[in-house]
Amino acid sequence: MDALVLWLLLSGGFWMFKRHDEQQRIVLLGGFLRQYRLEEHMAQLTDGYLRALGETDPERAEPICRNLAATEEALQTELQQLADALQEVWGERLRVSRWPVSVPMATRLFPQHSFDLRALVALHAQGLAATLRNEEGLSTRDRAFRATAELLLFQHSCHWFCRSRNVASARVLMRHKTTYEQVLAAVSPATREAYTRLVSAGR
Repeated sequence: MDALVLWLLLSGGFWMFKRHDEQQRIVLLGGFLRQYRLEEHMAQLTDGYLRALGETDPERAEPICRNLAATEEALQTELQQLADALQEVWGERLRVSRWPVSVPMATRLFPQHSFDLRALVALHAQGLAATLRNEEGLSTRDRAFRATAELLLFQHSCHWFCRSRNVASARVLMRHKTTYEQVLAAVSPATREAYTRLVSAGR
């Protein structure tokens, strides 16, 4: 009986500590995100891209994407501004644990198993900008598909920082009916290579 009580106390303490740690992360990142309209712009773009991707006729998809140009520019600008703003934050506060589940204080106790969110957001900003410039000359539908993946991966990174990799992956699957692995496979090769190198180093 004593062992059960002790286990319940330890479990409760762990859960409360974990919740507190996650809430601090949510407040920190949310304070930056509230300065921008990133979520609104992302919703507009993903909805528009999905309409374009649903068109079998490329000539019908092209005007849909063309009408999104102003939103693309606004999102690209704000994402870069976010990346720049995060550079002013003390690096230890923006460490992200590579472990699949959330463990309180993991990034401070085991910094070798973490990475810097500032570098990750900068990578997302670069990846989206390159996709929108369409340096590879992708078709309208392929460009929309890749840009959607770049946005979903950025969203995954935000959830990963606030909660954990497993929670972030579950949310992508639940909200967008696609897996984390599928999202990663759909971004540009440059984004995928840099991203994999950053989040996997030291595992």
